[in-house]
Amino acid sequence: MEALNQHLFLALNAQPESQPLVIWFAIIMAKYAIFCIPLIMVKGWLGKSEAHHKMTLTALLATAGALLINHLIGSLIWYHPRPFVMPLGHTLISHAPTPSFPSNHMTIVSTVAFSFILRPALRTMGIALAALALPIAWSRIYLGVHFPLDMLGAVIVAGLASLMMLWLQPLYLERFYALTRGLYRLVFAPLIARGLLHR
Repeated sequence: MEALNQHLFLALNAQPESQPLVIWFAIIMAKYAIFCIPLIMVKGWLGKSEAHHKMTLTALLATAGALLINHLIGSLIWYHPRPFVMPLGHTLISHAPTPSFPSNHMTIVSTVAFSFILRPALRTMGIALAALALPIAWSRIYLGVHFPLDMLGAVIVAGLASLMMLWLQPLYLERFYALTRGLYRLVFAPLIARGLLHR
């Protein structure tokens, strides 16, 4: 499996003769595309729909759980070095030598995508995020900071975390939503009073 992982990485990794425009696009995908996730989450939380508030909160909790699983895998179960630590291939962006498996970038995007896909009201947005995850995954491999199996592991973790939070929702959602919404109203009371934010 490791041999296949490295073979696929070398097939997808950038080469010295790679086109600058392709490298530029890969950097945008690898470093900046993920910022659409907090923007989407904030938009969902600030909207009027209580149902969307709860779906956004569930997606956020699922993402936190998925990242915790990643940390446990990388630190306690199986540490896998990044390509440039081995060293292998070409690395075109700087990155700390943290565990490679699973990819946190892919985990974040995939968890929110799965969480939304599981909700009919947000399914279109979830599918769009799943489509965005593909160039993000490619770019992280292309630029030399992840292996293909890092992406597969991230998708599996994201799917499990999303399903788990959906199944456990009756145990936590109403109480946790009331708490977080109460804190939101307390912190942003001046803006809410001026009509700049919804209650």
